[in-house]
Amino acid sequence: MAITIQTTYAEDYAKGYPGMVANGETSNRISRTVESAAGAAFGAPLYRGAGDHGCVTTVGTLATFLGWAIADRGIVPTVVTGAVDTYPQYSTAGILTDGAIYVTITGSVADGAAITVGTGAGAADGIGGTAADATHIATGWVADETVTNGICRIVRR
Repeated sequence: MAITIQTTYAEDYAKGYPGMVANGETSNRISRTVESAAGAAFGAPLYRGAGDHGCVTTVGTLATFLGWAIADRGIVPTVVTGAVDTYPQYSTAGILTDGAIYVTITGSVADGAAITVGTGAGAADGIGGTAADATHIATGWVADETVTNGICRIVRR
């Protein structure tokens, strides 16, 4: 029997994916029940929900901001949502409130830039480095690297 040896290798590997806890540094994790009908995507910002122990993806305020949805490879897409890499409605989501996590950035952020979440659907209304104002909610997190439109490690220490 012939032995097959791998002869080609990727030049660069993905650094992470949305919701992936970036490293083993000190962090804080909580859990909440997802109230949003569409569920909560891994790496999404989560806010205090209407019910006790609930969370939603609808952008709220800094006072209602809980943290970021932690990726859970045990979550299976449901018939209801059909969405992959998403906590379905009524499931229990892991939320990172402090530490380091990967999220998808819209626009450009520099290392150390404050991370905000936009409330609209415009080009600058995702997770990014737009200055906090009436339509961009401060999160208390900062970029841990320089990125343009892609996966970025963010931290809160």
